[in-house]
Amino acid sequence: MDKLKVYHSLPYPLKVLGASLHGYNLNHWRYGPETERLVEEALERDTWSAEQWKNWQEERLAFILHLAATRVPYYRDHWQKRRAAGDTASWEVLSNWPILKKYILRENPKAFLVEDNAAQGFYIEHTSGTSGTPLTLYQSRSTLHHWYAIYEARIRRWNHVSRNDRWAIIGGQMVTPFNQTKPPFWVWNQAFRQLYLSSYHISDVNTESYISALQTYQVRYILSYPSSLTALAESVIRKNIKVPPLQVAISNAEPLFDYQRAAISEAFHCPVNNTYGMSELVCGASECEHGSLHLWPEAGIIEVMDDEKDEKISQYVIGRIIATGLLNSEMPLIRYETGDRGSLKEGTCTCGRHLPVINQIDGRMDDVILTRDGRKIGRLDPIFKADMPIQEAQIIQEDLETVRIKYVPGSGYDHDQLLSQRLHERLGNMNFIFERVESIPRGSNGKFKAVISKVRN
Repeated sequence: MDKLKVYHSLPYPLKVLGASLHGYNLNHWRYGPETERLVEEALERDTWSAEQWKNWQEERLAFILHLAATRVPYYRDHWQKRRAAGDTASWEVLSNWPILKKYILRENPKAFLVEDNAAQGFYIEHTSGTSGTPLTLYQSRSTLHHWYAIYEARIRRWNHVSRNDRWAIIGGQMVTPFNQTKPPFWVWNQAFRQLYLSSYHISDVNTESYISALQTYQVRYILSYPSSLTALAESVIRKNIKVPPLQVAISNAEPLFDYQRAAISEAFHCPVNNTYGMSELVCGASECEHGSLHLWPEAGIIEVMDDEKDEKISQYVIGRIIATGLLNSEMPLIRYETGDRGSLKEGTCTCGRHLPVINQIDGRMDDVILTRDGRKIGRLDPIFKADMPIQEAQIIQEDLETVRIKYVPGSGYDHDQLLSQRLHERLGNMNFIFERVESIPRGSNGKFKAVISKVRN
């Protein structure tokens, strides 16, 4: 059964019911009776000294390393092989551990689960995969409760909003069929008090409907991919639409550029704050009122590696970001290569918080796809779900009619038809060309853009 087709066939009230039921399930996993206490504890840790953070991380790291070396099959086998070969290096020293590549985690995620922990009872997160490389991750309620308490503290509370406020999100879920031409281009999730806006229907024709929905549902703040919210903001400015001010616009999942921040702030009359994080829960960061992007030390320990070899360099020099997770003790990831490049900033922020500051992040910098009817579509990686055996992929818009998909197939790949269907659902009736390749060419930073548009938009 195609659940998406069933959902799209429902009348709007039943869509709201379905979205809300899904929201209540997520609420169960993310929040509990202890959430408010955990939020207050996270806010209190904001003022910890560097020495307090160092002591806390060292104690937690010792626990995680011992757990991984003795009870996680992948790591235990690794250390047993090294011991058999006469290697006496201590697993208590982080630098003695190998760099964990994403493809290893993707190929056998259960090998990273602590033994005797069955997958039942875990929240199973299937990432969409920013380069066609989806991951399967296992997270307990306790881990998620701690993660979302930090999220509540350092993203919402820093911006004077809370999860109890009405809010909007522009994300990658297909809440509305692509070929729908009249509103609603959204669905209300009562459990989250959340208006989920489609990222696939933003255009000058639909802008007033989007703004009307924000007003009708009394949205106080919005969280969005910056590419999607910028497209909406630029349309608001072009059409000179009056928008009641929001408390804050929160950027996630993509780099936030200065021109995007300026357009969003002008359109919605509010500050725009940046965030950084990943589904693996090994790293998180949020922007304070002074414009600094502060790391979350509870999430993980950050190392900066040379671009060409697995050698640690100064954390104040840009290089590959390697993270060791400290929160998820059911699926510990040690020295995990995040796929991003960046560096930290020396000194402390004038906001008074003793949290490390990110100086620069080279994350995904994708173009958007322009449809024939003027919509701008970003974040197409949801088409590469966990059921799609593709090692990596790149989407290239040649013109308004043609999109080329370069992909490196995994074992047993025979999914051009399914991939075409997912693209049609998001981009409409275009000509899709599928091109099997051995690898995707990298840029000078060793990474590639997942979406490239040759169309001026």
